[in-house]
Amino acid sequence: MRFQGKISDWNDEKGYGFVEPNGGGTRAFVHIKSFTDLPRRPINGDIIIYETTTDEKNRVQANNISFTRINKKQTPPQTREIGSFNKFIIVAFTAYLLTLVFIYNLPVAVLLGFMILSIITFVAYALDKNAAQNGNWRTKESTLHMLALIGGWPGAMYAQQKLRHKSIKTEFRQVFWATVVMNISALSWIALSETGRSIIVQLMRSY
Repeated sequence: MRFQGKISDWNDEKGYGFVEPNGGGTRAFVHIKSFTDLPRRPINGDIIIYETTTDEKNRVQANNISFTRINKKQTPPQTREIGSFNKFIIVAFTAYLLTLVFIYNLPVAVLLGFMILSIITFVAYALDKNAAQNGNWRTKESTLHMLALIGGWPGAMYAQQKLRHKSIKTEFRQVFWATVVMNISALSWIALSETGRSIIVQLMRSY
């Protein structure tokens, strides 16, 4: 027998939550692996169609889950807003970084460094999300923040949008944005101040 209900208490980082059946009744545990078709990540309030089974402890679980036709292609407003803002920041920073390289003679190695660190950071986010969904060892948030601080934050920002990982947790995002500001500030000081430029010259001469 198939039921229809609304998702609640959804934890996107761990990939599970519950479904409250329409018309009342016992709510069932929902795991992301139980979806038969997953065009997007679930969110609280999504209406789904599902079957129920019980585990060894007689707890109700939802299986063979699918979105209703209305919810299937619907993109959450918050996700759209985060995605658009992240794209704007990444494009704007790329333009700023290219300006520093081609007009203010910032070494191309710095540009390459941002690219490499962004790829590494994106992979770290992807591995952490996979670990969260499968109950495996997680990457420390301090590690993700350190990668962002030293230049991987564009990759982190893209991962938050693409993977929908670490994109909602308020405490994490506050620290993340602090690392972004500190990184851009440090980059601007190095590229535009006399002291910073002298450091670059000394480093270039040493190599």
